[in-house]
Amino acid sequence: MSLTADDVKKIAHLARLGIAEQDIENYAKDLSGMLELMTKMGEADTRGIRPMAHPLDQMQRMREDVVSETDQRQLFQSIAPQTEAGLYLVPKVID
Repeated sequence: MSLTADDVKKIAHLARLGIAEQDIENYAKDLSGMLELMTKMGEADTRGIRPMAHPLDQMQRMREDVVSETDQRQLFQSIAPQTEAGLYLVPKVID
């Protein structure tokens, strides 16, 4: 897919980017190259390959799930305008 100068101007406007007029052709060429690369990557056969969360085979260190704060819900809800069954009640803002 090849982008034109007009395409780059539209994208820049939508992204609220200021691009100098003399740089637009370079942006069009670079962005077109990126889109072509993405198209080629999309055509790659990935059947049988498991998705990865990280490029390195690492394990996350886990911490113990312990309570580190005291329960202050009653204190915080005592100053709220409206509560019910431990929940904060707020006015409806969307119809």
